Amino acid sequence: MSRALVLNATYEPIGVVSARRAVVLALDEKVDVLADTGELIGSATLSLPIPSVIRLRYYVRVPYKRTAPLSRRAVFARDQGRCQYCNASAESIDHVVPRSKGGEHTWDNVVACCRKCNTYKGDRLLEHCSLRLRTRPTAPTQYVWVKVAAGRVPAAWTPYLERHAA
Repeated sequence: MSRALVLNATYEPIGVVSARRAVVLALDEKVDVLADTGELIGSATLSLPIPSVIRLRYYVRVPYKRTAPLSRRAVFARDQGRCQYCNASAESIDHVVPRSKGGEHTWDNVVACCRKCNTYKGDRLLEHCSLRLRTRPTAPTQYVWVKVAAGRVPAAWTPYLERHAA
């Protein structure tokens, strides 16, 4: 089943929920449906469009800034699934400074990598091989957690994410 983007009363993205949860929130009149998927969910007496974007009717104070945890999926989202050495389709992740050489598992040391480049680089530092990073790895942008949570960002979500991009 699909997922729905949850916006605060101020239209700030605060989460991603299952379509089923979005329908329940709409039936409880806790949210307004701003966009739907075009599909219907129904029962014996009721048929409703499946929400894609919902907005809470009341403001919820979020005490922290949401970030994506460091994971393979988040690294692929940050790097758009491309190898950071040759721009081929990435298949794995690589530690720029290998962990065996004291490198840490942090956002600024992990990149998406194709199999060929990962095998070629192996357990070496960049200074000891001919590979060069296309971009310097950093922590992801503000709303990468949405892509990580949903797998992909539907077109209906884009205006709401762009409105609050830092």
